[in-house]
Amino acid sequence: MLGYTITQWLFGILSFLAVMFALLVVFSKNPVHSVLYLVLTFFCIAGHYLLMNAQFLAIVHIAVYAGAIMVLFLFVIMLLNLNEQHEPRRTSVSRIIGVIVAGLFLMVLVGVLKGTEQLQLTNTANAEAGLIKNLGQVLFNEFLFPFEIVSILLLAALVGAIMLGKKEVKENVNENRI
Repeated sequence: MLGYTITQWLFGILSFLAVMFALLVVFSKNPVHSVLYLVLTFFCIAGHYLLMNAQFLAIVHIAVYAGAIMVLFLFVIMLLNLNEQHEPRRTSVSRIIGVIVAGLFLMVLVGVLKGTEQLQLTNTANAEAGLIKNLGQVLFNEFLFPFEIVSILLLAALVGAIMLGKKEVKENVNENRI
């Protein structure tokens, strides 16, 4: 017990909290509460990134998932206005099928993980491996061409979305004139 470091204790606490919040996401009856528990799960995962000395990934994870994606989820939930009256009732047959599928998935997961080695927390030799400066150097030195291809692809998608949206606006204006 004395051999554990503070990093291992933090890893254990964050892992327990992440699993607990993930279970609350699944078992919560209120969809808004499920989304909020998912945000807490994402914060625990960002803590794991910080423990691995990947500060950039932790910040991007919080900004993208806990920020943008969760706002989208909340917007959709509020837009759908889910009521218990309109929710379809699950039959016992669908519940039994769900339990069987979950059990099969668990068996496959155990079978896949059975042959793997036990994971151990070790300190990396390079303490600055996950810093933004090093990530930028690797990105712009070793992966410059794929980075530029992705930027061109995103630019083409942006132009295409603008053109599609602009075309629909013109059609709606012409329909209103008739």
